[in-house]
Amino acid sequence: MKYDIIVVGSGPGGYVAAIRAAQLGRRVALVERAEAGGVCLNWGCIPTKALLKSAQVYAWCRAADHYGLTLDGEVRPDLERIVDRSRGVAETMSKGVAFLLRKNNIDLIAGFGRLVAPGRLDVDGVVYEADHIVLATGARPREMPFMPIDGEHVLSSRHALELRRLPASMVVVGSGAIGSEFAWFYATLGVKVTLIEYLPRIMPLEDEEVSKTMERVFRKLRATVLTSTTVRSVVVGADGRCVVEVEGRKGVESLSAEVVLSAVGIKSNIEGIGLEELGIAVERDKVVVDPFYRTNVPGIYAIGDIVGGPALAHVASAEAVCCIEAICGLNPAPVDYSTIPSCIFTSPEVASVGMTEQQARERGIDVRVGRFPFTASGKATAAGDRDGFVKLLFDGEERLIGAHMVGAGVTEMLAEPTLAKALGVTAHRLARIIHAHPTMNEGVMEAAEAAIGAAIHL
Repeated sequence: MKYDIIVVGSGPGGYVAAIRAAQLGRRVALVERAEAGGVCLNWGCIPTKALLKSAQVYAWCRAADHYGLTLDGEVRPDLERIVDRSRGVAETMSKGVAFLLRKNNIDLIAGFGRLVAPGRLDVDGVVYEADHIVLATGARPREMPFMPIDGEHVLSSRHALELRRLPASMVVVGSGAIGSEFAWFYATLGVKVTLIEYLPRIMPLEDEEVSKTMERVFRKLRATVLTSTTVRSVVVGADGRCVVEVEGRKGVESLSAEVVLSAVGIKSNIEGIGLEELGIAVERDKVVVDPFYRTNVPGIYAIGDIVGGPALAHVASAEAVCCIEAICGLNPAPVDYSTIPSCIFTSPEVASVGMTEQQARERGIDVRVGRFPFTASGKATAAGDRDGFVKLLFDGEERLIGAHMVGAGVTEMLAEPTLAKALGVTAHRLARIIHAHPTMNEGVMEAAEAAIGAAIHL
């Protein structure tokens, strides 16, 4: 069967590409070997947020007395029911994607897609043809040789989504978004968590002030944080416990835990899909593409986690729209990788866009910093969410170049700084935009005021 466009992979890159192509009048097929929606909807972004919400509600219940409430009886986490709810949320979203595909008359082809020639894709023995083939095959958890994943003692993020019993102790290796979110989730539910980071600070891609604040948050949860620490080996003992040999500031030592969670990054799904046979260029585990996601082979495109750039769902979706609109002759603007919002859904949350202060200073930018702590926020104080801050960075022309926030709901607040950065908004302009009171979002205005020396509440 011949299509205008075939998309391989139904994650937030693939299904968005397919739907946008169908909207533009193309005959489209979408190939998927597992559930519609890919890893994000089924085993990543969405089910993890469901878990985190359960932990947040549990934390609120434990803090009921602070709000003048009395709870009769004990509130206990039931991990099996928490996981069941999470899986239900994922299933609902997956069904939603399948509905959108049907609504847009997209053929969903089940199976594993492999390129056999330009314009030809083999799916489990059946060959389909298309003028354009878009690869959006995503990624999977990376496995390290010194920490082999067995799904019982040493877990990947996928295994951590399906635990049915709370372990007494857990070592989490890696403090990026995945590692930090799971560390917070299990620590909040009472697990003794040790968070290990190879680099000098946790959440190493975030601004240094963010890292320091979140390290304090984990310590308040009675989690152990080990930075500048290398994991040398993980061995499962005869008693079923994991012995983790690490080397850090105290030298070599052994840690013992019931389970270990490996959160050391992801690996692109590029094996066995025909790249080598067609001579498609690959560098460092990533498919080489131009600004419109064309590979070196005409008619073959790649988006999402298998190309360079942040491995984020919303980035894949943006790349999908750009790629498809270019294919369809709409002359889209390339994706602006300097303005990619990033979120970590711990509690408090972490949100950022643009350069960190260190990055800006390393580039010789005359940085003007505006800060606003949530301890000075009426809404944060009333809500009992005073942890965190808003930090805005402006260049010598007072244009916003970076925003870094820690606090309740800051992932929702991030849209305003992202838009402001994209539009080149200045500190004066941002400071004079009227923000509703009382809101957490006033912190953006207050930080901008601080940057221009006009802070009212500091």
